[in-house]
Amino acid sequence: MLDRRLDDRPQLRHTRGALAHPLSASAWKDALEVRRGDPTVAVALRVGLATMLALVGGGLLGYGQVAGFAALGALTSAFLRYEPYPRLAVRLPWVGLGIVGYTAFGAALGAMGAPLWVQIVVLSLGSAVAYWVFTAFSLMGPGPVILIFAAAGAAGFSDGWTDAGLVTAAAAIGALLGYVVAMLPALSHPHTPARLAVARALAAVSAVEIRGADAVPAARQSIRKARETVALNAPRRPDAHVHELVALLDAAETVLDSGSHDTSRARRDDFARFEKELRKARRDIEIPRVDAEGRPVLPTPPGFVREGCGRLLDRLVLIGAARIFVASLLAASLAALIGLDHPLWAAMGAMAALQGLNYRNTVQRGIQRLIGNVGGAMIAAVLLAIDLGYWPVVAAAVLFQTVTELTVTRNYGLASVGVTTMALLLTGLGQHAGPGLAVNRVADTVIGVVVGVIVAAVTIRRDDRHHLVA
Repeated sequence: MLDRRLDDRPQLRHTRGALAHPLSASAWKDALEVRRGDPTVAVALRVGLATMLALVGGGLLGYGQVAGFAALGALTSAFLRYEPYPRLAVRLPWVGLGIVGYTAFGAALGAMGAPLWVQIVVLSLGSAVAYWVFTAFSLMGPGPVILIFAAAGAAGFSDGWTDAGLVTAAAAIGALLGYVVAMLPALSHPHTPARLAVARALAAVSAVEIRGADAVPAARQSIRKARETVALNAPRRPDAHVHELVALLDAAETVLDSGSHDTSRARRDDFARFEKELRKARRDIEIPRVDAEGRPVLPTPPGFVREGCGRLLDRLVLIGAARIFVASLLAASLAALIGLDHPLWAAMGAMAALQGLNYRNTVQRGIQRLIGNVGGAMIAAVLLAIDLGYWPVVAAAVLFQTVTELTVTRNYGLASVGVTTMALLLTGLGQHAGPGLAVNRVADTVIGVVVGVIVAAVTIRRDDRHHLVA
């Protein structure tokens, strides 16, 4: 009788269904799907450039053993890739400060000789804090897991305060490089973020003709976001191109308001031409002229500080942070009990999985991270066994980081192959590690992903049940 009453509990049924979902065909189909992502070649090349400058500079100056931390700081350039430059200039330094701060924090733990269990507890709490702040302030990009990787690496590297100072300085220099590289295009292509936002809005409206009414809410949201981006990116006195961009958005909104698929079909070819031209990163402007009279009406977007502070006490954000703390603590503790050399990597695996928007996305990311880590570990094991030397490792790390940025919007699993390979190569720079490092990475990832998915299933929300697809 008791068992029957337990089976009738809605939350228990949802949890059982959630635990079964990772084994379903749909979960693996989602994980293996390669989506049509936004063209991000320019962003990928910039991140690759920042990584290369950090690693090459470290090698030339004789600090190759800490150049990996400079490369981690340079990943600042991978965040907030679609932000308009005026806002990017203000928000990106906070990302860099986060990476440097966590590097310094982890290095201090290592310099003080903190026991492993202390590092696990403290960095698990640090994982929750990083998620809490980055989510509340919408610091989008590779995610707060980068901060924990930097902290864990610094803790393992620093045997004293000299080492701690060295890795912190390297991360700071790398973060500065990443910031400069990310902001450089503002000098030659100041309209690029606004152009890309309008291009995405036009693509979303074009999708209405194919998907029907189901695509309308997403299209309206895309137009709203594009208007905010144009407003934030516009000069004090809006120029002719701002007028054109606003007119394009007005035309797109008119198509949605008409409610006619025939209207959408008639404009789709026009929007396709506009979108193609807008996606070109070029100094000159060659989109077809769009009539626009008078001064464009630009919205007044809310300040990101006010928005972020308002979300710090958001219930879902706080619950997400608590889940990450529990999952990170459990995963790292289990890895330590088993005797793995890098238990904090298990915490990162759990954290990466739990960054999903919903439970289905959490499972998808977990499967993709697992597949990507296995593939990346196999590649890294071969490269580590060969013992290429510093400069070939630098070339490989830059290549895999660039590939990561090119594939991250298409499939997280493909991106994870590049991330894992680069991470292991950079770890090897400071530790002179062999192929065994790659095996440890896979084992830690398996533990982290499994623990993360289980925690997500146990704490699944009632309104998340529609993601449980058999």
